[in-house]
Amino acid sequence: MTFLHTADWQMGKPFARIEDEQKRALVRQERIHVLSRIGAHAQEQKAEFILVAGDLFDSPSPDKATVSATCAAIGALKVPVYAIPGNHDHGGPGSVWEQPFFINERQALAPNLTLLLQAQALELDSAVLLPCPLLHQHETGDTTAWLRSIDFSAFGTKTRIVIAHGTVQDFGPTGDDENEPSIANYLDLARLPMEELDYIALGDWHGMKQINAKSWYSGTPEPDRFPRGAGNLPGQILAVTVERSQNPQVTPLSTGRLRWHEMEHTLSEEAGLTSLEKALTSDLNLGTGLDLLRLTLNGQLGISALTELESLISTWQARLLRLRLHQKISIAPTEEEITALTQRTDAPLIAKVAEQLLTQCRTEGESAEIARSALRQLHATLK
Repeated sequence: MTFLHTADWQMGKPFARIEDEQKRALVRQERIHVLSRIGAHAQEQKAEFILVAGDLFDSPSPDKATVSATCAAIGALKVPVYAIPGNHDHGGPGSVWEQPFFINERQALAPNLTLLLQAQALELDSAVLLPCPLLHQHETGDTTAWLRSIDFSAFGTKTRIVIAHGTVQDFGPTGDDENEPSIANYLDLARLPMEELDYIALGDWHGMKQINAKSWYSGTPEPDRFPRGAGNLPGQILAVTVERSQNPQVTPLSTGRLRWHEMEHTLSEEAGLTSLEKALTSDLNLGTGLDLLRLTLNGQLGISALTELESLISTWQARLLRLRLHQKISIAPTEEEITALTQRTDAPLIAKVAEQLLTQCRTEGESAEIARSALRQLHATLK
């Protein structure tokens, strides 16, 4: 039997750090579009159903437009979908799962969606689903604990599939780049009767990751943050083929479209801005309308070159969905610029001021930053 394992859709995620409203809307909409790609994989793999291991929505109270669009996209998948609540869309009182609008939209648009809101087995024709839903944003207990004491013999030869959302031993999923890691929602997989289980579908970590022979994080199907280092593979779902008492066969399938890049580049007067242009256009192949970039710039530039850099940055801010810039460029006026500023026989006062500003630029702190800004303004005025 084959099914698809996915998680962390987080429909309705605001992406508030994308300043441009239109671009923010495009990134949010891509989270809806990815479901059509999941559906295509479901047909190709002949998947019997799709499991969503938590965080279908980004909050326990998504807006009505997000609910309607999500239900419509799920209904179009044409295969059964089983989902548990995660920490973002937890199943506590008043959550989206209890709201009349969601209930009506699910019945009208997504009758193939089944919410697993209780820790109890659901027997299907070919498998048994063992959900471990989160009923609070931060659970202090292990939601998989109930699996340690159930009678598995009642399930016969059906495959047993656990669905859980949280942090496993020695491995802590974290939030967005600016948030602190979470230590709640701990899952102690080592205490589970692994010989009775055939697959553990995990959610919460946004990159695909294998924990052991039977346990996997699928990651989010559409990347939603900048890279977190080697081994982090967002933009995937997992096709899982299971058989009772056998290790599962797991195949990653690509679903992401948005491209989240990270680059550090050092500039110099000798290399100019040509090296940066090449790195952006040739090396990263930016400019497809699907790119977001976290860019760190180091080095030194002359006054005129720094002005040209600002123009280049402005261009890429327009082209990219988001440009998150860390700029550590210092001003290093060229010999020609120093001469033009300090050796003005027609304006000795300007030359004296330029000399003082250049001296101050070589120091550190706020006064040096002010001096650099003043020197640029003076250069621009004279030019």
